Amino acid sequence: MEFCPKCGGLLMNKEKNSSCLSCGYVSDSKISLESTEKGKLKAEVDVVDDDASEVNPIIQAKCQKCNNNQAYFWILQTRAGDEASTRFFKCTKCKHVWREYK
Repeated sequence: MEFCPKCGGLLMNKEKNSSCLSCGYVSDSKISLESTEKGKLKAEVDVVDDDASEVNPIIQAKCQKCNNNQAYFWILQTRAGDEASTRFFKCTKCKHVWREYK
């Protein structure tokens, strides 16, 4: 990359020479532009198993689909801030999800 000796603007290549876009200065030679990039390659890609990603606590709750007695649970604010939160459950066996409003 080269810059104009008159105004400091960037010199751009034309057909036989290079010129400044700002002041119109014309150089006799063409500019050679080079670009390099350095990076590190990661050897392996980590894969997260769907079952291994559960970090929610397990409680005693009966699944309506498979009658299992354990489920993950989490709480979200699904309505206005002054209303009660919604509890979600996910069966540890069949992965059925249901919710409970309080």
